[in-house]
Amino acid sequence: MDRKEFLSMLGLGAATAVLVTCTQACKKSNPASTAPSVDFTLNLNDAANAPLKTNGGYIYSNGVIVARSVSGAYLAVSQACTHQGVSVQYQASQNDFYCNAHGSSFSTNGAVTGGPAPSNLKSYNTALSGSSLHVWG
Repeated sequence: MDRKEFLSMLGLGAATAVLVTCTQACKKSNPASTAPSVDFTLNLNDAANAPLKTNGGYIYSNGVIVARSVSGAYLAVSQACTHQGVSVQYQASQNDFYCNAHGSSFSTNGAVTGGPAPSNLKSYNTALSGSSLHVWG
């Protein structure tokens, strides 16, 4: 192998390595697909959880937004919008979850109802026992 061939092969190898690295770095991660399973209990008598005593209230806990719908049902979905990871909010007036950053909206079970979010929020189960709200999934 002569010098010209060697340098040509070296350049091609370096270009391939750079291309692979850039391609991997440019991939968008989907926060919902990486949402961890959760299992926690909230004491609704704690001051930090007081918003959940009122219909339309919500809190963030363990990467989850927990809300109380206008009808009194407890809802829980992953906190991070699947577009860019910004925390969603519960909109009682619309009975949905909304991301202020770019306008994505999600149903009460986390399904995308308006983009640019590419995928659903992970939905979690809830169960109320006395003043304890169990969230898991």
